[in-house]
Amino acid sequence: MDRLEAFKSLAAEASRGELTFPTNLDATLKLQRALDDPDCDTDTAARLVQAEPLLAARAVAIANSVAYKRAGNEVTNVRAAIQRVGFRTLNALVAAVIVRQLDSKITHPQLRAMADQLWRHSTHVAALAQVIARRVTKTDPETALFAGIVHEVGSFYVLSRAEEFPGLLDGEPEEWIEFGETAIGRGVLAKLGVPATVMEAIEAMWHGMRALPPESLGDTLLLANDLAQVPSPLHVRAGATSLQAASTIDFVIGDGSLQSILDESAEEVRSLASALL
Repeated sequence: MDRLEAFKSLAAEASRGELTFPTNLDATLKLQRALDDPDCDTDTAARLVQAEPLLAARAVAIANSVAYKRAGNEVTNVRAAIQRVGFRTLNALVAAVIVRQLDSKITHPQLRAMADQLWRHSTHVAALAQVIARRVTKTDPETALFAGIVHEVGSFYVLSRAEEFPGLLDGEPEEWIEFGETAIGRGVLAKLGVPATVMEAIEAMWHGMRALPPESLGDTLLLANDLAQVPSPLHVRAGATSLQAASTIDFVIGDGSLQSILDESAEEVRSLASALL
């Protein structure tokens, strides 16, 4: 099977929902559904999270990050962490665990390096998206955080299957964008039950249409993607904003500017991105 046929095959599987996930993902998806139950209280959530050591550690780390700690004391247990960050942020953290589980079986050194860089990119986008949503676009910051975490989930899925198809990622950017990013991305996002508003924002990011100043969740995500200090290791669209060009993006916001907000929030972004790793 040549590269293009492999992409088309994976895209067709994704569109039918026939996705090959690691076995440990099932348990995390069940956890996600349990946390989504409106009858799930803080004590129940804490018990569920404590059964997942990685999630428990990440919840405490996020609660102690600059973005959430504010004037509070250091959090030292899962229950207190959940009380501080709330269930919506907790759901974003569960999504982060799901994304990381997708690349858990990657062993090829080059693919492993790409997956690690892609996750660092995702954490930067998520942290920036939360700040931009709260301080610039006035969209929901927790939804922006979630969108940033999952916006490359289709790419992680492709990387997890790439060892089955040697040379899959060596082709033209157009092949990756049409089949890898878009078609497979849609299928994985749908399979994971990502809300329609987040799906629409990610689609807007794929199409590269952004308003300046940004207004929507899609604008928020695209601007965060452009500004992320760690770039995606995968193909980018023709005409996409380079990191150098992104560094010149600025506009007036109230009495300040985008750059002044980014400067003020630099430690918050760094702390949150680090806690997500």
